[in-house]
Amino acid sequence: MRAVPSASSLERWSLQTILNAIGQAPLQFTVKGGEGVSPAGVKPIANIVIRDLPTLLKMMQNAEIGFGDGYAEGTVEVEGDLVGALEAAYRSIAMADSGNCVAGLASRWIERLRANTPRRSRENVHHHYDLTSDFYQLWLDPLLVYTCAYFPTPSITLEDAQIAKMDFVCRKLQLQPGEHVVEAGFGWGSLALHMAKRYGVKVTAFNLSHEQTVYARQRARREGLSNEVEFIEDDYRNISGKFDAFVSVGMLEHVGASHYKDLGGVINRSLSPTGRGLLHFIGRDRPAPLSVWIKKRIFPGAYTPSLREVTEVFEPWDLSIRDVENLRMHYAKTLEHWLERFERSAWQVSAMFDPKFVRTWRLYLAGSLVAFRVGTMQLFQITFARSDCQLLPWTRDHLYAQQPSREDDPKWTHVMS
Repeated sequence: MRAVPSASSLERWSLQTILNAIGQAPLQFTVKGGEGVSPAGVKPIANIVIRDLPTLLKMMQNAEIGFGDGYAEGTVEVEGDLVGALEAAYRSIAMADSGNCVAGLASRWIERLRANTPRRSRENVHHHYDLTSDFYQLWLDPLLVYTCAYFPTPSITLEDAQIAKMDFVCRKLQLQPGEHVVEAGFGWGSLALHMAKRYGVKVTAFNLSHEQTVYARQRARREGLSNEVEFIEDDYRNISGKFDAFVSVGMLEHVGASHYKDLGGVINRSLSPTGRGLLHFIGRDRPAPLSVWIKKRIFPGAYTPSLREVTEVFEPWDLSIRDVENLRMHYAKTLEHWLERFERSAWQVSAMFDPKFVRTWRLYLAGSLVAFRVGTMQLFQITFARSDCQLLPWTRDHLYAQQPSREDDPKWTHVMS
């Protein structure tokens, strides 16, 4: 008669299967109270403890969802450095998956089936951005800039790096006083107000988040800029009028691959004959699906495209790509700041929501940091223009000129007031 495997041997086999699935990363997996499993001849950098059998079964069915939900619910514990453990897993998975394009092709079709219609886009935005501004104020910079910062030097503060990013965007656009700019996806309004204050332009900005729109309008009134900046709570597809420049920082990820031509059509009809623009977005080196857990728990409807995919925004129209820059390591640095600030505020976040919410967002921020550090994710800035646009310089010298400090330039004080 064949022997029935013991519970411990089944657990060990299950743990080994999970370890094999992530490419033999230098991690130990343990069912609480049992013996750990780790790659032979390697000292594990962290111990992943699974507290119960249901969680183990979920991880067997889908390691990413099982681990993410288990960590959020407290049935998976990471003994050791969370960021280090995730980095080891990401690097191992990336090596095991090198050259596999099947998932990327499949993800493109899935995105088309789950197109971000205006109604679905509004629901997706509400899920993430309408959590209350009070929550984001706990760990973002005072201006609530929730996109990749720009660090001219690694040692500057997050506050200065976010201002440097907004100036970097404006210098790339070569904004001129009196021009009219349209912004798609304005967050809490920081870039629109920055463009108006520092560069003397009028801005019309569109966003689907009610919470952010209310906050941005209040800021505009408080800073005396309501006549220069108009914040509109509406879908980017409803942009109308003619503008000298189009800018979108951190919105393309929520557009969806099936709507890139639609976005290009909006830009085409909005730009003046000599207009130009900038897209700032999270992307990838090649098409691939976004983390299933991130889409399920954090960013429903999101998609991070390759550069080739984004060319669909420009190719059908009279729009020339003039410059492409990858700021991946700047986003890794930004996330280091965000995660550190989030951890300092964890008890307040827990009081505002609950411990599960804290663990969910800790994992999201830590995983995002690792994705940019390892290179799973990229941060692209694309500058584009009409063929007749003569404003964009021949070289990049204007982008890297010495920038004034707050003490040297009173405008800095004005920005932070």
